[in-house]
Amino acid sequence: MSIQKSERRLRIRRSIRTKISGTANKPRLSVFRSNKAIYAQLINDLEGRTLISVSSSSLESSNGSKVEVSSQVGKTLASKAQEIGITEIVFDRSGYLYHGRVKSLAEGAREGGLKF
Repeated sequence: MSIQKSERRLRIRRSIRTKISGTANKPRLSVFRSNKAIYAQLINDLEGRTLISVSSSSLESSNGSKVEVSSQVGKTLASKAQEIGITEIVFDRSGYLYHGRVKSLAEGAREGGLKF
């Protein structure tokens, strides 16, 4: 039997999460993608604490395509991370393909100065 698309993504997500974890010095950048918005969080998994969160709905200027807005989210997240002294992260794509909006967010974060 074939599995649903959402179930497949959750299986991939569980597999990714067993391999990566965020710390205080190198937090995990978690991405969630909905039909209308994209959300990104820097998470310290050792304490179970979200350090920074940014979404496309929280941006003031969310003009342009979804891919362009995703890049802005990545740059905003990187600038906020730089303010609190974070330069290195671990990227968690949450089971989504590294393509389109997810890739644009990652590249925006790299342009903003984050290393992963």
